[in-house]
Amino acid sequence: MESAVTRPSSSAAVVWTGRIITAVVVLFWLFDAVGHIMKPAPVVDAFVRQGVPLQMAPIIGILQLVLLAAYLTPRLSVLALVLETGYLGGAVAINARALSPTFEVLFPIIFAVLVWAPVYLRNERLRAVFPVLP
Repeated sequence: MESAVTRPSSSAAVVWTGRIITAVVVLFWLFDAVGHIMKPAPVVDAFVRQGVPLQMAPIIGILQLVLLAAYLTPRLSVLALVLETGYLGGAVAINARALSPTFEVLFPIIFAVLVWAPVYLRNERLRAVFPVLP
């Protein structure tokens, strides 16, 4: 009897979709991390409005850079996603508590979906655990 293990091949469209989403996510993530470290006026205003101490901004920025590096490391990407999802959940909570506009409350959720999408598309073990797409 022949034992055939079939490995689903990703189509070129799926591969390129994942790459494009990854590029957008990485650029925004890097922009956000650098913004926290540099502390321009919009970041300072947001921290004040949300009631978060400004001295936390560089710590958050460095944490974001570490998570981004882990996200770009294939063996650590899922761990980075879990940690980033926790961070983004905290962002939702802080924005909701500060009575921020609806988009500011929802944006971390949108970003979380965009962060997970490319890893989900290229990681067949993750797709086996969460079979959302056929």
